[in-house]
Amino acid sequence: MDKRLQDKVAIVTGAASGFGAAIARTYVAQGARVAIADINEEGARALAQELGAQALPVACDVTRRSDIENLVQQTVQTFGTLDIVVNNAGTTHRNQPLLDVDEATFDRVYAVNVKSIYYMTFAVLPILRGKGDGVILNIGSVAGIRPRPGLTWYNSSKGAVNMLSKSMAVELGPDGIRVNAICPVLGVTGLLEAFMGMPDTPDNRKKFLSTIPLGRFAEPADVANAALYLASDEARFITGVEFPVDGGRIV
Repeated sequence: MDKRLQDKVAIVTGAASGFGAAIARTYVAQGARVAIADINEEGARALAQELGAQALPVACDVTRRSDIENLVQQTVQTFGTLDIVVNNAGTTHRNQPLLDVDEATFDRVYAVNVKSIYYMTFAVLPILRGKGDGVILNIGSVAGIRPRPGLTWYNSSKGAVNMLSKSMAVELGPDGIRVNAICPVLGVTGLLEAFMGMPDTPDNRKKFLSTIPLGRFAEPADVANAALYLASDEARFITGVEFPVDGGRIV
C-alpha cells in the first residue's frame, strides 16, 4: 500500500527542532521528500542527515524575502516540484504586561509569525497555481482563538495567522489549493518558558495544565499527525479550518 504522502514534495520551515522536526520526520516516513528549512543551519543539516536522501537542508531566515525565494528555488531544483508548504517557523515574546514588550520585539514576532507567510505565498503560488493543486498549512495557535494574558502581541500575531489561512482558503480554492491553520496549545518546545513567563518547574506547569482538559501539553507528534492528515488526500475536501490540537483548551 502506498504511503500517505508518496512522491509528494514539501517545505517545512522551522524544521530543525520542535513541531517542525516532528512534521518533517513524519512526512518523510510517509513517502514525501522534504526541504528542512531553518535559521539554525547546523540543526537542519543534522536532521537531514538522519532522514537521508528524501531530505534537503536549507538555511533560511523566514524574515528575509530572498531566503524564502532561495528556499523555494532549491526545493524545486532538487526535487522537481512542490506540493505542500508548512509555515511552521514561529517565535514569541516573553509572557509579560503588554506595555513591557519593546517595539523591536513586537516587529520580530510579526516578521517571523506573519510576514514570513506573505513572503512564502508570493514565492510558491505561481508553482501551485501552475499545477492546479497544492496544500498550504500555517501553524497558528489556540492563542489566536482563546488568548492568555501576558502574551497579547503574540496572541494577535497568531490571530492573524488563523484568519489569513481562512481568507487564503476562500481565495485560492478555485485554484485547487487548500489552506488550513493548525492551532496547537502549549507544547514542550524551546519556547515553553517564554510562554509561561516563569521558570519551568513542576508547580508552574500544573497551573497551565489545569486549563487543558486532557491534562497534558501538546507533543510534537500530535501536531505532526494533524499536519499529515491535512496534507493527505484524506483531507482533500477540507480547507479553511482552524484545526485545534489542544486537548480541549478552547472548549
